[in-house]
Amino acid sequence: MIITRNTLQKRVLDAKEQGQKIVMTNGCFDLLHAGHVKYLQEAAEFGDILLVAVNDDSSVKKIKGENRPINTIDKRMSVIDALGCVDWVFSFSEASPEKIICELCPDILVKGKDYDIDEIAGADCVKKSGGEVIRLSLLKDCSTSQIINTIIKSNK
Repeated sequence: MIITRNTLQKRVLDAKEQGQKIVMTNGCFDLLHAGHVKYLQEAAEFGDILLVAVNDDSSVKKIKGENRPINTIDKRMSVIDALGCVDWVFSFSEASPEKIICELCPDILVKGKDYDIDEIAGADCVKKSGGEVIRLSLLKDCSTSQIINTIIKSNK
């Protein structure tokens, strides 16, 4: 379900009061690929509710450059929302999701192993609140940048 930031905190609090374990991850998810799907499916296995924070278009441009995102925030969130393993999807505009992660304090924060624990935004807040930070393996040779580069090469 795509939700707004306005309703997000209340939903998370309600879920925690019901004893549900909140798992959270974040990313650009510009061109959804098999690596993203595997990653999100694995993340969902750690709890009851998988919450996915998606960088809005302006923050993707800051991170990835002027030619990104390929897909708008509405399209990216719709695709992620369609995955059965994802419960809630919302967008954020900050360059880093640290503020919202610290506000929500999920039980488990998940990122890929391409990040060291000290590089994961919000990891300190999650650990200080008794939560856990988990790094998942990435699917080899599967990234949005690789897909884009393959398309560019094939069009030359």
